[in-house]
Amino acid sequence: MSIATATATTATTAATVGPSPAAATSKRTRAWLVLLLAGIFEVGYALAVGGSQGFTVLPWSIVAVVFFLLTLLALSISLRTIDVGIGYAVWAGIGAVGAALLGPVFFPETLTLGKAAWLALIIGGVVWLKLSDRPTAESTER
Repeated sequence: MSIATATATTATTAATVGPSPAAATSKRTRAWLVLLLAGIFEVGYALAVGGSQGFTVLPWSIVAVVFFLLTLLALSISLRTIDVGIGYAVWAGIGAVGAALLGPVFFPETLTLGKAAWLALIIGGVVWLKLSDRPTAESTER
């Protein structure tokens, strides 16, 4: 077998097998980190919308638009790898919990024990969704 034939055979085999498990895991890890970033941007967006008072306060309104674009960009990138149902639920959960926890810091809002308990339930759900997201042969090919 010539070197050219061996190289072509190796390239063909690598192309049909797909990415190595380590590469697929790395890709999924990056996607989850981008999803976390999207959630943080979502918190910024939610807080800025609250501060904009119905988009009547210009500085807060500009910040809201910037965070909105950033959160959509990061969410879209993460959903290339993560299933849309899981990714959207995690993104929304991060945004909801973050806004609820930081709302009282920036606005005249309260965080009661009851609210904190329900937020803990959301956090638990987000963690379990992440833990249940296992790559399959089909999802590693995306």
